[in-house]
Amino acid sequence: MTTEIYLNHLGIICSAGRGHAAVRHALFAPHYHSHRQLMRLPSGASWPVAPVDEPLPDLSGLPLPLRSRNNALLLAALADIRPAVDEVIARFGADRIGIILGTSTSGIGESEKAFLHRQQTGELPDTFHPAQQELGSPAALLARELGTRGPAMVISTACSSSAKSLASAARFLLGGQCDAVITGGVDSLCRFTVAGFAALDSVSATGCNPLSRNRDGIHIGEAAALFVMTREPGPVRLSGWGETADAHHISAPDPTGDGAVRAMQLALDRANLLAYQIDYINLHGTATPQNDAMESRAVHRIFGGQIPASSTKGLTGHTLGAAGALEAAIGWLTLHGNPDNLLPVHRWDGHADDTLPALNLVKEGDVALRPIRRVLSNSFAFGGSNATLILEKA
Repeated sequence: MTTEIYLNHLGIICSAGRGHAAVRHALFAPHYHSHRQLMRLPSGASWPVAPVDEPLPDLSGLPLPLRSRNNALLLAALADIRPAVDEVIARFGADRIGIILGTSTSGIGESEKAFLHRQQTGELPDTFHPAQQELGSPAALLARELGTRGPAMVISTACSSSAKSLASAARFLLGGQCDAVITGGVDSLCRFTVAGFAALDSVSATGCNPLSRNRDGIHIGEAAALFVMTREPGPVRLSGWGETADAHHISAPDPTGDGAVRAMQLALDRANLLAYQIDYINLHGTATPQNDAMESRAVHRIFGGQIPASSTKGLTGHTLGAAGALEAAIGWLTLHGNPDNLLPVHRWDGHADDTLPALNLVKEGDVALRPIRRVLSNSFAFGGSNATLILEKA
């Protein structure tokens, strides 16, 4: 049995658009304006968010517990790769197909609307079911929609969730439990997460400004990214992954960056690569003071300051449980169908924080000086959950 893992097909939807062409244009185009709007909280405060504006599938034919915006985003991403998914199911059999996803919000937005309705009317609406916010709902939806009978699970470790789902999917393939896995992540906007991060003083009033001396927090987005992962050759390989846990603090990263360093080194070791062989680094880059300080030091310890790097959260917003899969998708789009070797732009105000090690941040119009063959992507979460993925052009 081969030990190589391939990301054969990708479905993607986020605030930058739906599908390969739209998201590539947003990633590489100079002067692209990120899509943001203000979300008003019951407290009266308003914060910038990055919503999806694309039409989403109608869920009225689904059982009520599966009807949520989160699941609608997931079905939109699935629709773009549905023929490929159906093909692997037909070839391998429904019991040999796994579903492993990451999320952190699931259907919390539906609960919010229901509680506001009850506050106004005294009753919950007929459109509400408590199971809409179950974390396992996305996997249950896909298994029902596709008729698969293999392992179906959701990982919820905050912002590392869907990066860990890809690593877990690879283990299911390597262990022989599955012949194909539908894997990725999805998260939808809701007031609960915006208010929660605001309570931690982690939300920016103007938008994500990663690694700037003026950075003051995240803005939250929503997205879904789905891969068909198999052991059969495809355009991109998942060649390395590393997972560590700091247990330093419930929300703040370990300032030493030791856990992040270990995750990156584990991924390099698994991929049998040295640091200089990475061609582009997609930073976790949340624009919170502590995360950016930790990550820039950790990245510099392993890679120095020469390898092109960027945070794409200024474009997409921080999509929380979907971020790991979304940024793996950005790596996939950088490696595949990018003949000009363009690099994802680091979108910020350009004012570097001189207290941090200098990284080679991608500017508008930057082109890689050598063919892009290997991409490393970081995802770091509450509780010190660290995950690093390495994607290689096959």
